[in-house]
Amino acid sequence: MALLVAGTAVAACSSASAAPSAPPPSQGILQNRLVPSIPLVNEQNQPVTLADFRGKTVLLTTTLTLCQEMCPLTTENLILIERAIKAAGLTNKIEIVEYSVDPDRDTPARLQAYEHLTGASWPILTGTQANVDALNSFFHFYAQKVPEGSPPQLDWWTHQPLTYDVDHSDGYVLIDPQGHERFATAAAPDVTSHTLPKALDKMLDDQGQRNLNDPTGQTWTVPQALSNIGWMVKQSIPATT
Repeated sequence: MALLVAGTAVAACSSASAAPSAPPPSQGILQNRLVPSIPLVNEQNQPVTLADFRGKTVLLTTTLTLCQEMCPLTTENLILIERAIKAAGLTNKIEIVEYSVDPDRDTPARLQAYEHLTGASWPILTGTQANVDALNSFFHFYAQKVPEGSPPQLDWWTHQPLTYDVDHSDGYVLIDPQGHERFATAAAPDVTSHTLPKALDKMLDDQGQRNLNDPTGQTWTVPQALSNIGWMVKQSIPATT
């Protein structure tokens, strides 16, 4: 009986730590496409391409530092994902990367200021409009300049009224260590399970507050993203508190 109980316990432990399965179709699309090496720069104004992250699994999202509706929510989820990756001892295998769909305003200096303000500590890339457009086209990300709301929000850095906004796709893609896109979702971030930090909450306009408190449509959560990353690295990644 003792041996049977011990064997059951080992089996249960093994099951609990088993690698997650592939994301279901309800979450996004599985594929296998080589990602192009399009020149960009990081927040340190150093030249970089997505090929520079080969050897690691990459979670890639779009962003703009003056987003008022969704990006602050994505930043919060990414902070929690990064925390879980560190707790699991997987920082040598996984990289979070964002690139701006607003390169006219998102200079390397502004990206650095955004990191200091929000606590983001992963690479945030920018570049020429043409190169950003090329990445958007490959990943099927939508980005379009639109008029700013009335009254306009204030720029958190310059404290001047904003003159335009950028409508853009949400979601993220996962890239394997060989540089192939393996999963893509257009879902929006869901952060209803925890409180948004003040610095991020202040960036949200009225629509952003609605997205925060009552998300609609397809959404993604931190546990879902960690499960999908775990599928890529063949290891379960528990969410942290």
